[in-house]
Parts: sequence; structure tokens; C-alpha cells
Amino acid sequence: MKAMNIPVGVSDFAEIRQNGYYYVDKSGLISALLQTAATKVILITRPRRFGKTLGMSMLESFFDIRKDSRKLFDGLEISEYTELCSQWMNQWPTAFVSFRQVDGLSFSSAYDMFTLVISDLYKKHLYLLESEHVNSFDKKIFERIVGGEASEKEIKGSLLLLTGMMQAHYGKPVILLIDEYDVPVAKANSNGYYQEMLEIMNGLMQALKDNPALRLAVITGCLKIAKESIFTGANNFVSDTITDSRLNEYFGFVQGEVDQILKDADAQDHADDMKNWYDGYHFGDFDVYCPWDVMNYVLELQRNPNAKPASYWKNTSDNAIIRSFIDYAGSNITKKLETLLAGGCIMQHIDENLTYDYLHSSEENLWSILYLTGYLTRVRDSEQTETLPVGTTALVIPNAEIREIFETTVAKWFSDQAKEWNRKALFDAVWAGNSEGIMQEMNKLLRKTISYHDYKEDFYHAFFAGIFAGAGYTVESNREHGEGRSDVVVYDEIGARVAIFEAKYAKTLDGLATECDLALQQIDDRMYAKEFEDDYDEIFCYGISFFKKRCMLRKK
Repeated sequence: MKAMNIPVGVSDFAEIRQNGYYYVDKSGLISALLQTAATKVILITRPRRFGKTLGMSMLESFFDIRKDSRKLFDGLEISEYTELCSQWMNQWPTAFVSFRQVDGLSFSSAYDMFTLVISDLYKKHLYLLESEHVNSFDKKIFERIVGGEASEKEIKGSLLLLTGMMQAHYGKPVILLIDEYDVPVAKANSNGYYQEMLEIMNGLMQALKDNPALRLAVITGCLKIAKESIFTGANNFVSDTITDSRLNEYFGFVQGEVDQILKDADAQDHADDMKNWYDGYHFGDFDVYCPWDVMNYVLELQRNPNAKPASYWKNTSDNAIIRSFIDYAGSNITKKLETLLAGGCIMQHIDENLTYDYLHSSEENLWSILYLTGYLTRVRDSEQTETLPVGTTALVIPNAEIREIFETTVAKWFSDQAKEWNRKALFDAVWAGNSEGIMQEMNKLLRKTISYHDYKEDFYHAFFAGIFAGAGYTVESNREHGEGRSDVVVYDEIGARVAIFEAKYAKTLDGLATECDLALQQIDDRMYAKEFEDDYDEIFCYGISFFKKRCMLRKK
């Protein structure tokens, strides 16, 4: 394995280039954006961890009139565009702000963080206080913003003020870069102060509307928020989403880039694992890998050449959205989730113009958000075998990593559901030796599940053990008993009784009875009950077999 300087967690373009970190050239984004130079405001939406912040940092390095970035771009694709570089590289006053850290359990705490972000932005432009071309009134507001003493009105107008002061100072219009613009409203929606934060963002975005000081604005986020009118009135406004054909090769790694990374790392034998776990996103005309996952896995391979793929995305994104989706839709989406988890696709209408406060207002909105945030992707045209209904998109889970996130979330959801379900009738049946009663209750609960793992035996094992967990009983799984390991043992210490369950998986419905008998025979042959005879007054032995959402249970 070759040593590589992998920049995991580094989103500063200058730092990556100056320190010799491994860098996948995405500078073509600059020329792609400037092909539509007449457009004043460009919104780019992509899922989290697809390189938006690094891309914006690169744009800042390229445009900022206060920098000399020629060495940073030496050897990169954009350096071949000599005329464009002469016109744009380090030629424009540039303001770059990111709202990805704005969060809080209350509006007050989030607003404090918001004002801190704005204050830090202003501190990068303190030279304006010394400018002869900026009027004294604007300087006083500038000082209040820097000092954390600005009014809410002044905070709302802060970007408009800053771009105006920068234009006055330089005598040239400004390039404004806003990263993760929708994070504040997303967090606000989760924590109950949506309207308050929306009002702040609406005010702030006035800088995009008929602003003579603006040359170009590039904004990134996860969602295109339209109905709130955040961008209403912005002239020459265009958006670029994962459904568009432009720019998608610059957010994510295409196959050729991943092949080169693996070659440089001398890790080509991990290509299949890389593709299975982190590929599968179909954005516009491009198939892309999640770059965060690719670089994390290569870094791990540097440390351990035998490392297996892991879910790196799981801990960096708001996976609670899947759980909230299941909680909202419940049984209405069971069949669709089962289809997705089995590797199939579902047909859904996708609405790209969403609002955070209406995300849970319909099932359609929820499928749309799962698609737009990277938890689902559309089926490739070449793989689409059916004619889609007008206005619908075929959606699939993109890769093994996201499937694992779904499965984990579904498992936790069902576990919570099972705990809320009144299990008294089941427990009473167990301790009464009522096999018919146990089977009836088990079948009721099975019908409530969202199946996954292709109904394999380990799923049923965990499912069954989970029923008794947290109900006041001691539960043991696969413990050595007699001459082997029984699947599940449930202890009622106070009642001096124990229940032994051996579970089998039937491949057909007709095979339930056979597998049930085999389970009972195994309990007998391996003498699972023998060790309990001295300590417990009652010993119940059950054989249980499962097929999809059906079970059969018999008592020894």
C-alpha cells in the first residue's frame, strides 16, 4: 500500500494545495460556472459530504482580489484557460460565508451563533474601516456588527451592507459565496423556531435581489427552498440540482477518478468493495461516488490494508430523517421500504421545491427529501426496464452503505414499536404453555414489521429475542446449554420458570411444519433443558419456524 496524504475533514482548498494533500482536480467547476457569466445568482444543491464546501473554498481562492493563487492552481485543469484566468483569477472582491455551524435548541442560541458567523465574516474585511471610499455611517454599523452589538435589522442587512462597502472600496462589483445556506432553517425546523429563523434568512438574502454591488453569487445547500420566497426577486437566478445535467461531475467522484485514486494508493484490489459500498449515485448524466466515503476508506486502507468498508456517512448526516419518515408514514410505506431493502425500485413523484416546515405534510414530500439528500437515487436510464408513469422517477437505494443505514434505522424503529406493543397476552401464553396463543400473538407482530435481510434466520433470531428484552425478563441468546446452543432462553426468576426457544427459517410456506419439528427435535437431541431441571420449577420448550411474515410454533 502506497502512502498518500489523504485530507479527510479538510475543506480549505488553499490548505490542501499548500500542504501537498492528495487532491482530485475539480477546478473545471470554475469554467463551468463562468460559461453562464450573465447569470448573477447560482444555487447549487447537493447532499451533504459531496464536496460543496471544498468547492466554495476553491472559488474563493480563485476569485479573491486580496490573494495571489496562481501557485495553488498550477497544473490544474483551470490553468489551461489562460484568457479566463487573466480575466477572473484574483480580480474580484470576494466575500465567503458558511452557515453550516449555525445550530441551537432555541432561536436565541441559534441567533447568537448566526451573529457570530456574520461577525467573523466582517472581521475578514476590517480594512474597510480604513477605506476613504466608505462612508462613516456604514462604518459605524460595521463596527456594531463586528462587536456583536448590531440590531436584528442590521444583521438582516449585513450582506447587502458588506457588498456595498466592498464595491465602494475596490470600485468593482463583488463575488458573494454562501455555503450551506439552508442549514439554519433546517435546524430551526427541527427545534421549533422555524419562522423566526426564516425571517432572518429572508432579510439576509436581500443582498441577492437587485444589488448593484453584486457581480456574481454562488450559493450551496441541500435543498432548493422556493416557496418561502428566500430567493424571490433575485434577478438572473438559476438553480442546479442533482437532476440537472450540469456540474454533477464536480460534486462527487466519477469512476475514472476513483480508479486513479485506487491506482495511486496501490489498492486496486479493493475496487469492487469501493463500488458496492460508495458508488451508485446517479446525478444528471453522471454516476458518482460519495467523495467523503472514498477518501475515508482509502485512509483506512493506509492504516490497515485488509480493512473492510464501513459506513462513514452515517455519523456525519442527519439520519434522523429516515426515522421521522417511518414514524410519519408507518404501515403506509411498509411495502415500498421492503421493496427498496430487497434491492428493488419504487416509482415516486419528486418535488424539488420543498419547504422544511412542510416536509412531513405528505408522503410525497418525504420520498422527495430522501432523494434530494442522498438516501435514494434514481435508476439509471440504461437499467430502467419499465415505462415510467408521467411525472414519476424510479428510486433505489444507491449502495451498501445507505442500505445499512436504512436497515439499522428500521431495526431500531421496530424494536421501539415492539416495546410499545402490549405483550402481556404473549407472555401469558408462554408461561401457560399455550402454543396456539403464542403463535397468534407472534403472527400479529410479524405483520407489523418491515422486513429486511431477505428474511434470513439471524433476522428472526434478533426479532424474537427483542420481544422479551426490556420486559422484566432475563434473555440469553446462543448460550451453551446441554450439548449445544439454544437460540433464545427467557428466564422468569421470580416465578422460577424458564422458556427455551429454538428458531428455524423455512424456505417455503409449506416447510413451516417440517422446520418446526426439526427445532423441537434439536432441543431434545441436544438436551437444552437438562441444566435447568434442578433450579426451575417449570421448563417450557418451544420450537418455532418462520417464513416471511408467518410463523409456526409447537411445544415439546
